[in-house]
Amino acid sequence: MADFHVDQAAGLRRLLGGGRQLQVVTFVAGCEGVGRSLAVANLGAALARLGKEVLIIDEHAAQDDIAASFGLMARFDLLDVVHREVSLDRVLLQPFKGLCVLPAARAVRKLGRLSPPQQQALLDAMAGLERPLDVILVDASAAHAGGFSPFSLAAQETVMVVSGSSNAITEAYALIKKASQAFARRHFRILVNKVKSRAEARAIFDNIAQVAAKRGIARLDYAGAIPLNDALRQSFKLARPVLVEAPDSVAAAAFRDLADELLYWQGSDGGSVEHFIQQLLHLSQRTTPNVLRA
Repeated sequence: MADFHVDQAAGLRRLLGGGRQLQVVTFVAGCEGVGRSLAVANLGAALARLGKEVLIIDEHAAQDDIAASFGLMARFDLLDVVHREVSLDRVLLQPFKGLCVLPAARAVRKLGRLSPPQQQALLDAMAGLERPLDVILVDASAAHAGGFSPFSLAAQETVMVVSGSSNAITEAYALIKKASQAFARRHFRILVNKVKSRAEARAIFDNIAQVAAKRGIARLDYAGAIPLNDALRQSFKLARPVLVEAPDSVAAAAFRDLADELLYWQGSDGGSVEHFIQQLLHLSQRTTPNVLRA
């Protein structure tokens, strides 16, 4: 684990940054078990530690959700806001300053069938967020009928989380291929999770990237690597971010590196939260399970 180290240029990159601009990044996986949700939770914590206002949109049901990673329990869902049954502030969970979690498992399944008044309710609620957001992270479910979340189509960046198992690698490539062919999604970042070293992570990435490039499927960029070590396991059991439980661990350093890098990814202009939700609603109306099965 010795070759996982803090990026010494991280502080310099923070000093050179520009103004406030919304970034929307969706995290997907070809299969469960790769540690995607835990990675998103810890990355959100790392970004908040940098002084960013972060919203995690969670597509997962209770007990397998981001809230549980922080020892919290979601009582409501974004769909309750769409139906105007509760206000958005009652749905949002705040593990700590700068980070909010929005449970949306039920809402995402209904996005393509919302009536115009329901769409307006969603837009109004998101436009009324108390604090301007810097980053939206989406923890996308792999259980979509088509295999690919509408949030991934609307986001600036899509990160494919993959572990070192052969099944995870195969399924990740299959999902990249589906999304590329069905929606012309030609760019992904690859986050390699649960690895012993950076060399192992790079080898996994190079393998996927070379195949994707050779077959003209998509351009893949390396997002980074997250080690699986005792500190991360322990923090998960305690439902606390590893940056809080073990700030000097190699896992915590890896999440700090990833947070630093993410802030300088060169995506398109994210615009406002309202613009993102409008894009999401537009694309969800056009997404059907049959498209991705083809």
